[in-house]
Amino acid sequence: MKVLILNTSSNIGGAAVAAHRLKNALLKIGVEAKMLVRDGKERDSVSLITHSWWGRKINLFRFYWERLVIFLCNHFNRKELFRVSIANTGSDISLRKDISEADIIHLHWINQGFLSLSDIEKLVKMGKRIVWTMHDMWACTGICHHARNCSAYTSECRNCFYLNGGNSRGKDLSTTIFYQKKRIYSNANMTFVCCSQWLKGKAQKSLLLQGKPIIAIPNPIDMSKFYPQDKKSSREYFRLPPNKELLLFGALNVTDERKGVSYLLKALNALKSSRNIGLVIFGNIKSQIEELVPVPIFAVGYLSDEKEIACLYNAVDAFVSSSLDENLPNTLMESLACGTPCVGFRTGGIPEMIEHKRNGYVAEYASAEDLARGIQWVLDYPDKGALSRACVEKVEKEYAEEVVARKYLECYQYLCRQETKD
Repeated sequence: MKVLILNTSSNIGGAAVAAHRLKNALLKIGVEAKMLVRDGKERDSVSLITHSWWGRKINLFRFYWERLVIFLCNHFNRKELFRVSIANTGSDISLRKDISEADIIHLHWINQGFLSLSDIEKLVKMGKRIVWTMHDMWACTGICHHARNCSAYTSECRNCFYLNGGNSRGKDLSTTIFYQKKRIYSNANMTFVCCSQWLKGKAQKSLLLQGKPIIAIPNPIDMSKFYPQDKKSSREYFRLPPNKELLLFGALNVTDERKGVSYLLKALNALKSSRNIGLVIFGNIKSQIEELVPVPIFAVGYLSDEKEIACLYNAVDAFVSSSLDENLPNTLMESLACGTPCVGFRTGGIPEMIEHKRNGYVAEYASAEDLARGIQWVLDYPDKGALSRACVEKVEKEYAEEVVARKYLECYQYLCRQETKD
């Protein structure tokens, strides 16, 4: 069986990491899996759609062209410019040899100028079996990646709160794209895979996906790379203080409300007087946030090497997520695989990953007070070894490579059998 995985990037973003890990997991169980991307480096059965300088410039133009159309249709409002995608431009890959040879075309995150809706329709018209792993809600909404409290996608997208500063009225750009998707999906041999039960529940309510198979399969992780290690040596590697209670937080960005940074700061303020806490940050830290953090900061920068990333998880006492919009974050999975308990809000797929008061703490949504209680619960847990083992057991049971790869193989085989019967 030949599976071709499509994703915008080979290595940037959570979907890229998940898609690449799935490709490797499939290879390990004997599936001939390859990955086709717009951006990144060719590596480990990963191919680029173009190698030429001119081709890369065209890809960049497509990215800006989509953003420009959104900007113009949004009455020159750029506040939510990257919260939506319209897939009005992309690369026609239907004539590629790897497309024609593939038994399964497996879409992941294909936005920002990689594939247009017309490009997807061409794959549909080829009669290809298509599996689409949803890393956010875009496939089941008009244009948004996260619908938040909006339920319009269950009937017809309109009055999109992301458009025109939230002042959109009646049918708008979201309505147009909604019906384009509806027309394409109606004739498609397409199975939608959600990375969490939470997202599956959202997808099942969408008018766009009515009558389509919708299943839930989580992202995989290689537990030979992410596993418990010695905390003392891990801290020494990053030159972190040995006696502080260290919390890990990623992608600190005060301009992104979805990251819930304000709730984290309030939680740290509540704890700073009674505990010897430090905050370890990986990813891009905004300079203006440093003076707002009420505890010592230890910034390690952007890490790409998985050995270093695993070492960092092992160096801390807990991983904290204050995100307000999440599906099935790779960061939580990596932390749990390393035996490091997690604290996060009750949103998206987080409650499926963190088993409350077993391998971490699920805080009430947008409650800084409960986030602080969760951090304190983890730090004060009397049997650290048992807590760590519960983290690892969760990953072994649900997210380990072979477990996830076998579920996808069952999905692929079912699709192939169905076509044979037809």
